[in-house]
Amino acid sequence: MGNKQYSHQSAIHKMPRLTPCGQTRREFIWQAGGGFVGTALTYLLAQDGFFNRAQASESPEISLLTPKPAHFAPKATSCIFLFMYGGPSHVDLFDPKPELTKRNGQPIPDLENDPRFDASRTKGKPLLGSLWEFKKHGQSGIEVSSLFPKVAECVDDMAIIRSCHADSFAHGSGLLQMNTGSLRQGYPSLGSWVTYGLGTVNQNLPSYVVLLDHRGGPIGGAPNWGAGFMPAGFQGTQFRTSGDPIIDLSPRGGVTRSQQRQQLDLLSQLGEIHREQLPHDTELAARLESYELAFRMQQHAPEAVDLTSEGPEMLARYGLDQPTTEKFGRRCLMARRLVERGVRFVQVYSGGGHFDENWDAHQGMKNNHELHCAETDQPIAALLTDLKDRGLLDETLVVWGGEFGRTPTSQGDNKGRDHNPRGFSMWMAGGGIKGGVAYGATDDFGYAAVEKKVHVHDLHATILHLMGLNHEELTFFHGGREMRLTDVEGNVLDDLIA
Repeated sequence: MGNKQYSHQSAIHKMPRLTPCGQTRREFIWQAGGGFVGTALTYLLAQDGFFNRAQASESPEISLLTPKPAHFAPKATSCIFLFMYGGPSHVDLFDPKPELTKRNGQPIPDLENDPRFDASRTKGKPLLGSLWEFKKHGQSGIEVSSLFPKVAECVDDMAIIRSCHADSFAHGSGLLQMNTGSLRQGYPSLGSWVTYGLGTVNQNLPSYVVLLDHRGGPIGGAPNWGAGFMPAGFQGTQFRTSGDPIIDLSPRGGVTRSQQRQQLDLLSQLGEIHREQLPHDTELAARLESYELAFRMQQHAPEAVDLTSEGPEMLARYGLDQPTTEKFGRRCLMARRLVERGVRFVQVYSGGGHFDENWDAHQGMKNNHELHCAETDQPIAALLTDLKDRGLLDETLVVWGGEFGRTPTSQGDNKGRDHNPRGFSMWMAGGGIKGGVAYGATDDFGYAAVEKKVHVHDLHATILHLMGLNHEELTFFHGGREMRLTDVEGNVLDDLIA
């Protein structure tokens, strides 16, 4: 009995003593000490403006359409990004490789010790020389493939970047990186950053418009032109190329503009109540602002996409009189009309769906690239020359490219090419770009960028710079830090700026 009592008393002495709040004294002192440190940290963060930045970035009071000053005088006031979804082949379009043609059909050289090469995509596969001839064009003498005869006539206005590289072999993440700077979803797109940084000069049209291919959109869909962690109003707006530019833009039958105005005023009043209760919820504010914009667009957007006023000669110039070029030509002509009317950023897609419906030439280079080059050659050339004739090319930056390039080796019996992000070509024209320039280089086979390498972050930094935005200063506070399109990288390509 005594032993049992002694054992019980010993156990009591060994039990930790609890404070009135249900914690041990050690736990209480530890957490209280942490609280003192947290209080001090909160004070220091407040002194540094941390919470003010967070509130400013998340506030629904941001006016999404207000024109904003650039960081410095811009070279370009708008940008048209011609996106060739699927991955166009640089070695068949803008990057001639005589050595590749010379060794056509031979095994790729032993490059196992070269970190630039991915053996899983090249080992055991024969080299595939280009099926098309390259010729020099313009005063600059830059070589362009016979697949692009009309685009080649504009080469003196273009800076062809032959040393681009990216970080993903997959379409989904490659598209996201080229569009948002990140391999993951949830980040604002390039057009969203431009809109966030500059606003719009036309209160009756979106600042950022997306024109998709008639065969469908790119893999991954809306995140490629989304606003990510920014207010939703900065995302791209999809336009159709015929009829109402946006589905359900026109009011229902019998609803007058006066009645619409009354409905929007009521929604605005209800929205104010919601803002008072949830001040950091930006979704409703963005939705209400989009309703207001849609109300104004009912009068102005149909005119912007109505091509009947252009005349038959202009329509034929863009190829609207030919079935092969009509669809892409219509999108290019709409892009010109939109930037004329103050739209900051227009993205025009070529390619939708899968396989030969886009530039993803696994099934064979010949049929794939002859199809898509025929669809886009004349409209692209028409866009460049039309902008130039109107005096708009100097202030409009035109960018051409895809999410990556193609391998120099053959894939399958149909002489297709696989994905290749290690080296590919893009070009820019107008908007402060030096024309008649071929910049950088890939190796002798066109597999990897080796000279004056240009990463996606460098492309984005340069595009922002040409539009008067410093990529290091254009930030949005999110997740506890200042986020930016180029993350912690990116260099402006000064050699390409006029």
